[in-house]
Amino acid sequence: MSKVPSDLKYTRTHEWLRTLPDGTVEVGITDHAQHALGDLVFVEVPEKGRKVTPGEPFAVVESVKAASDVYAPVTGEVIEGNAALANAPEALNTDPYGGGWLARVRPEGAPGALLTAAEYEKLTAEEGN
Repeated sequence: MSKVPSDLKYTRTHEWLRTLPDGTVEVGITDHAQHALGDLVFVEVPEKGRKVTPGEPFAVVESVKAASDVYAPVTGEVIEGNAALANAPEALNTDPYGGGWLARVRPEGAPGALLTAAEYEKLTAEEGN
């Protein structure tokens, strides 16, 4: 069973979002997503200053199985990509909600349709995973 922290928000495409004290948001892939992908061997994080919109691919994660896009959950500007993942992509497997974050974004306006932890758990159950 995948971990689904109750203090985060989620997308239907398996990203998580954490609002930080300064109002910026941290984004990563869920435990469910990293399990489905398998051992991650490469991560491409977005560059600082990049403008993103919801549903737009803004990062790439590559496992021994396949490469997958990661989609922006909010409109805003990337203020930091997690450069540590270049040398340690496995952090997405071992700590997806901690050191495995992909980017920090300064959001513009309210986020779109995000799921609560309970709604995300229901979604993954319906997907049969």
